Amino acid sequence: MRLADPVWLFAILLVPVLVWFRYRRGHSAAVFYSSSRDLVDLPGSLRIRLHLLLPFVYTAALLSVIVAASRPQKALGTRIIPSRAIDIALVMDISTSMRAEDMGDEGERLSRIEAARRVAKDFIRRRPHDRIALIAFAAMPYTMAPLTLDHDWLITRLEELRTGMIEDATAIGDALGSALNRLRSSKAKSRLVVLLTDGVNNAGILDPLLAAELAGSLGIKVYTVGVGTRGWAPYPVRDTWGKLRYVPQRVEIDENLLRDIAVTTGGRYFRAADIRTMRQAYAEIDRLEKTELKVKYYTRYEELFPWALLAAVLLLAAEKILALTVAVRIP
Repeated sequence: MRLADPVWLFAILLVPVLVWFRYRRGHSAAVFYSSSRDLVDLPGSLRIRLHLLLPFVYTAALLSVIVAASRPQKALGTRIIPSRAIDIALVMDISTSMRAEDMGDEGERLSRIEAARRVAKDFIRRRPHDRIALIAFAAMPYTMAPLTLDHDWLITRLEELRTGMIEDATAIGDALGSALNRLRSSKAKSRLVVLLTDGVNNAGILDPLLAAELAGSLGIKVYTVGVGTRGWAPYPVRDTWGKLRYVPQRVEIDENLLRDIAVTTGGRYFRAADIRTMRQAYAEIDRLEKTELKVKYYTRYEELFPWALLAAVLLLAAEKILALTVAVRIP
């Protein structure tokens, strides 16, 4: 609790004066007695008691007005705002090749897209003070979430990622360009892209190396992650009877391109052959890009003056009603 305008509390000094003027000024005795000794033993009526109460009701009303003018406020909560956090764009390939189940560790069958979701989720949770965007791509990029600090919502959007959401192909250059478009107006001290793919650039308009040069000129680092085992990977398909079976799929990752993109922008290239090495890649990115946190505190307040003002109105109304009815004074 706090008062936004406490200077109004000095008005309390005027309350006794206002009460005295209201109830003492210009009043003279209505009936004259030669001696008041005969009145001492008379029983006090309810009207007399209520009349004596009026100054206290009026005083409480004036104090309520002063409290309302001082603007009492209740703190609703304090939010920590990092002033030197990092803005990150997570760019994830969701082409159909990401269905290949070669990411399992110790014999586990795990698709590339599922492994990418799990690892990205852990990465997001380790960076609570950074704004993070999520961009999915195949034949074209699609922004799943703009830069945001609402990481619970971001993770919800991440869990919605599915292969086949976008026309199938791999447009690495366009995806990187979309990420740069999200980051270019950012005022963060550091901006970076984490681009994950399992294929070769075969679609889109923007050349990946040209996009990398643009990122370098903007001071945006790009970390690239190539996903997939070496050689052949099991790819799930359903036969004409609807039965699930696996066919071998050749793993084709343009590692030279991904490495060149990273080097051009001051980032690094990582090869993730399974979920363990994918976690290591993201952990290394997390280690390399630590947030230098300079915290600001912002507290939201709820105004309480309407309640004090309401109390003042009710007290003034009560004082007036009493003065005109049961506590009326006959001159």
